[in-house]
Amino acid sequence: MSSSGDEKTFTSVCRNCHGGCLAELTVKGDRLTRVRPAKGSPFNLSQMCVKGLATPELVYHPSRLVSPLKRAGARGDNRWDKISWDQALDEIAARLDEIRTGSGPEAIAIGQGTGRHHYMHVSRFANTLGTPNWYEPGLANCFIPRITVSNLTYGGFVSADYYGEVKPETILFWGCNPLVSGPDGKLSFPVNRALRDGSFGIAIDPRRSETAKKCGMWLPLRPGTDDAMALAMIHVIIYEGFYDKQFVEQWTNGFDELKEHVKECTPEWGEGITGVPAADIAAAAKRYATCKPSVLEWGVALEQNPNCLQTVRAVSLLRGLTGNIDVPGSDILGMNILKPYPVLRNHLPKGMIQKRIGGDEFKLLGGFRAFMPSAHIPGLFKAMRTGDPYRVRALMLFGNNPLLTVADARSVHESLLNLDLLVATDLFMTPSAVLADYVLPAAAWPEVNQLVELPYVVENAVYPQQRVVRVGECRQDEEIMIDLARRLDLHAAEESFEDILNSRLEHLGTTFEEFKTSGGIFPAHEYRKFEARGFRTPSRKIELYCKGLKRLGYAALPLYREPPESPVSTPDIANDFPYVLTTGSRRREMFHSEHRQIESLRRRRPDPCAELHPEVASRHGIEDGEWIRIRTRRGEIRMKAVVTLDIAQGVVNVDHGWWFPEKEPPDFGVWDSNANVLTSADPPYDPAFGSYQLRGLLCSVEKEDKST
Repeated sequence: MSSSGDEKTFTSVCRNCHGGCLAELTVKGDRLTRVRPAKGSPFNLSQMCVKGLATPELVYHPSRLVSPLKRAGARGDNRWDKISWDQALDEIAARLDEIRTGSGPEAIAIGQGTGRHHYMHVSRFANTLGTPNWYEPGLANCFIPRITVSNLTYGGFVSADYYGEVKPETILFWGCNPLVSGPDGKLSFPVNRALRDGSFGIAIDPRRSETAKKCGMWLPLRPGTDDAMALAMIHVIIYEGFYDKQFVEQWTNGFDELKEHVKECTPEWGEGITGVPAADIAAAAKRYATCKPSVLEWGVALEQNPNCLQTVRAVSLLRGLTGNIDVPGSDILGMNILKPYPVLRNHLPKGMIQKRIGGDEFKLLGGFRAFMPSAHIPGLFKAMRTGDPYRVRALMLFGNNPLLTVADARSVHESLLNLDLLVATDLFMTPSAVLADYVLPAAAWPEVNQLVELPYVVENAVYPQQRVVRVGECRQDEEIMIDLARRLDLHAAEESFEDILNSRLEHLGTTFEEFKTSGGIFPAHEYRKFEARGFRTPSRKIELYCKGLKRLGYAALPLYREPPESPVSTPDIANDFPYVLTTGSRRREMFHSEHRQIESLRRRRPDPCAELHPEVASRHGIEDGEWIRIRTRRGEIRMKAVVTLDIAQGVVNVDHGWWFPEKEPPDFGVWDSNANVLTSADPPYDPAFGSYQLRGLLCSVEKEDKST
């Protein structure tokens, strides 16, 4: 901290998304006046996006929730009584206790949003409360499958090395747009610098995204066919002799089985499925394998399909075949600086694992081998509606807006209305929070203390996030959960949040109070750790053929599966819905469903957009900038057309997370442009993770009739 008169400057970590930019916060009196990028972080390189710069606007927004609220009318009427924290927590704890006593703790569910500072504490709270039913939307459909597969395949998660003396020669961006999304410390700034300094980019994406536009190759595949693309690339790398023979022989297991397995997966076979020319598939495979070191930046698109496990597995094997793992300029394993967060998994009562919804069926989501065992979201919301396999009566939301972020929004709405107790902790009143019985005001990131590990899971650096201001009665989510735990007399609830932070730093000889002024930890990376210790797998090698998956009843080698709804698998549906829909593209100004009430950001991104190829637009008489209707079998929404050559023909891409805070509650326009009105949470599901199809669905488009 530095000071000048009544003005003080602090260093923290921005969390307006889950990126992790080192930030300089200026406080005058007791008010945050400015947020700027701080110097010293190799992740954001003294730069920052517009979301971070707009932080004071968010913190002091007139619509910010600043006191606890209790529902005063019918659910969704948006009538509230202001109450004290003691009353709110006493009443919530009493109702939770009544439900867990009468129906068992499994009747209480806990949900949170992606990339939150309280991510691990939600799991801790659920375990001590005794419920196996907590969720975060990404546990089946974003990131956790990549973590789990990485652990099974090479004993740890990896992150791109942009920070050492050796820079990547090739960067393969697969369903990933880091120049905009920048998740978990894998920020846009080092990626942009690498591309500017000569790294050759290859983008596999149906959109020519902001990142793809800076790449030397763009491979616009049909959404949902990434598994076929990866298998065809593996075929090229093996059968053309581009694999790292010495590394494969010494450090991999199952090469011969894999070689035989992909024998028929030629580039021509891949072209017939993905729509990408065979020559381009072969060229991309050769470039990644031979122009080394190479980095593979993979994204959420790989996980949002019912063949999630095998898709992620297929892509993960590219690193092992080419030796692009934990060597300078490649994808590197983490340094594991901090003690793990104490989630107290052993406190979950005996027998509760068997009651976890979806746990028995989806073993890598909710079973003992799961990275963060959690409930299956479609099954959980179904249990709220129908009581199958038992009724879930209560839901606590911490920074989660499920009407916007969970598939099949109308079924989610029905589920929320059927609860006995709904509690929402958030920054603003949202379409989900307005249906709650209690709404609690959450702290924004400048009001939060936390240890930020970057990149997430890989952990090659740790920086302090610190509370510098307080607004109204807003409180940090972890402290809310700790106070509830104490009222419920949960074991281990006596440990304060500060004690938890200190325990994670104890082996480093410091406390959190001391660490706040330390500037963080970014040690020199130790490469080739496997040479001394092997990989953290049963064979101590990279598991091309994964016996661990076979023991769990899953295929040991990756397989292709056609999406359940596609022009190939459901041609009858394609007659009425002839285009392939992809969802989930990111925008710099927004973070999922957040920030739409921030005026400076909304001016830059005023409307929800759908991208379509000129050929599609011409067929329907659609002009750029016109409002259009996008339909699937589930419903329809309206969006503004962006007619562009930067998307594969026959593909329609829609923004996600759209609602309109300026519209009247209780809906806030949630049904107008919400991508999850178009999606389905129905089976088939991925057999390991329970993932479902959010991309590659079938849709139709038409110009909006202005007379209606």
